[in-house]
Amino acid sequence: MKVYPFKIPKQINENLVVEVDQGQAFYNKLHQHEEIQVAYIVKGHGKLIISDSIHPYTDGDIFIIGSNSPHLFKSMGQNEGDSHMISLFFSEHIFKDHLLKISELEDLHQFFNKATSGFKPKTKTRSIKKLMLKLPKSTTLLRYIIFLKLLRRMCNCEMTVLTDFIYPKQMSNTDDRRMQIVFDYIINNFQNDITLEKVSALIHMTPNAFCRFFKQRTNKTFFKYLIELRIEHACQLLKTNKDLSVAQISDLSGFRSISNFNRKFKELKHVSPSYYLQHRKSNIEELEDINA
Repeated sequence: MKVYPFKIPKQINENLVVEVDQGQAFYNKLHQHEEIQVAYIVKGHGKLIISDSIHPYTDGDIFIIGSNSPHLFKSMGQNEGDSHMISLFFSEHIFKDHLLKISELEDLHQFFNKATSGFKPKTKTRSIKKLMLKLPKSTTLLRYIIFLKLLRRMCNCEMTVLTDFIYPKQMSNTDDRRMQIVFDYIINNFQNDITLEKVSALIHMTPNAFCRFFKQRTNKTFFKYLIELRIEHACQLLKTNKDLSVAQISDLSGFRSISNFNRKFKELKHVSPSYYLQHRKSNIEELEDINA
């Protein structure tokens, strides 16, 4: 899938940009932008694909996405209004290089260190959500005050790192085109049978050369990435489709062997699919924290 350079629309001299996305689904292209993004999922569920990693998202989740990190919120909404996100965008160089020279704000430096790999807050979430909800109707001055409060809370929160892999800011045109083709094929075909021979042929490589190419640029093997994507899709089906059996979800997620599905699911989520299904309503956040 092509990594689209994305320009955040903003007014002249505007340093804090607030966007509200509402509709059936979020922006559906893998993209990157210079600005750090604080994203509050007011409503919606699906998968966040960021650099080399996949994370489920649902109502109330908060994500901090680092500068130039390729990402995509893959929505599972089917109706208008299923997806609602409030985002705050700001450039690191503006605030880190100038604002944080103020000695009283030195403690806020750690936020920018955390944001490099992106993270999901595990504590302070209630106060972060309240502040995010105030942003769309805030004045310029109030927005700035809210921004400082958000940084303070996110500096002091416990968190889950979104990715250990820092995506190359610059790739050759040839490499970029090859990765575009590979990601596009994986995301649109992960439910089907995928072989190394098939995917490597898409970019005119031998399977061995492709394996090295993919590992060097994503920090994980091709099949590890594919399995993670399939398991996260299965988790979404387990949460939202109570009429489907585990065997059906296994098949819909691209696994042709139920035993292999059970084994891979437990490796990544540390519980069986059937246990995950039974506890999807009361303990789903607890189960995901185990894997954090």
